[in-house]
Amino acid sequence: MQFQILGSLSEVSAAEWNALVHPDNPFARHEFLIAMERHQAVGKTFGWYPQYLLARDNNELVGAAPMYLKDNSYGELVFDWAWADAYQRSGVPYYPKLVVAIPYTPATGQRLLVHSKSDYQTVAQAMVHAATEHARQLQVSSLHWLFTSEQDTALFKNQPDYMLRLGCQFHWHNQDYQSFEDYLGHFSSSKRKKIKQERRRVKDQGISLEVLHGDEATEEQWNIYHHFYNSTFDRKYGYATFSRGFFLEIAQTMPRNIVLVLAKHQDDYVAGAFNVRGSETLYGRHWGCSQAFHSLHFEACYYQGLEYCIDNGLQRFEPGAQGEHKIARGFLPARTWSAHWIADERFAVPIRQFVTHELDGMEHYIAELHEHSPFKNK
Repeated sequence: MQFQILGSLSEVSAAEWNALVHPDNPFARHEFLIAMERHQAVGKTFGWYPQYLLARDNNELVGAAPMYLKDNSYGELVFDWAWADAYQRSGVPYYPKLVVAIPYTPATGQRLLVHSKSDYQTVAQAMVHAATEHARQLQVSSLHWLFTSEQDTALFKNQPDYMLRLGCQFHWHNQDYQSFEDYLGHFSSSKRKKIKQERRRVKDQGISLEVLHGDEATEEQWNIYHHFYNSTFDRKYGYATFSRGFFLEIAQTMPRNIVLVLAKHQDDYVAGAFNVRGSETLYGRHWGCSQAFHSLHFEACYYQGLEYCIDNGLQRFEPGAQGEHKIARGFLPARTWSAHWIADERFAVPIRQFVTHELDGMEHYIAELHEHSPFKNK
């Protein structure tokens, strides 16, 4: 097996790369990753330098991983600021490091992309070894695989040089619901009543909602949504990563994977929620608004997405990172995983101890959260 490191996905065809990508893993598609390159979401500006790992067997692409060299921890959403601080206090540089992830995207999915005709275990194992050797050659502090799939996580459990880190998100699972009303019928009375009140309040404020796929939204509607997206970053995060051009490009190159929710008050759009869908899962990603309306965030970001999943037979809805308030709306605690290799044993030992302790605390936290399920039969 031969390995390559590429500085741009333009060096491999979309057909060849996408042949490795599961249909429920839309963020790993060539179209999404290269759009981030073209519109400077990755590169020097934000400190994500592409180092795509490719594995070939007899010149045929059998595996790949979206790997990046990082000089910061921005946009990863598996937080290692404390680790970086420990390095700094010891006078040892934590950056650069290597990360295998979808930038700015806390969505679980395959990071070890292996062709379906190849043996996953053989190719994936070889890629982990190749990536780790690349990290050693670059003399980086560490290598991190973020939001790994169940299959990838199982492989890393058997890698003695890696440590697994547990996180928690809130996901919805379709129990063959026939309609939103059918879904609410599984709630306890008080929780069902609250959701109905929230949805009614949105309508009573004179707000209507539209759900559009990427190619169904006009350029003007994308311009309006991008204004909402920017406003969220202006208020909360400081600097928006994705340009208007990025959204316009993926709306055309992967239109059926894009689900845009727009809210209109009277004749003006006032809010929008951006989602990406795979073959079985809807992923909620970004939200923004021009003015505040009671319960509109819940309607645009959760209830419209839930209705879309039920109507289109999707099995799961991942509405993004964090947010215990999601539980009351039917998004239950779900484990997320990441795998970490630390080069310097002086730091690897205490970090491993920290991760083990954190895992115990996270398991207790998840068990406790399940007690707050809104469903009749918890």
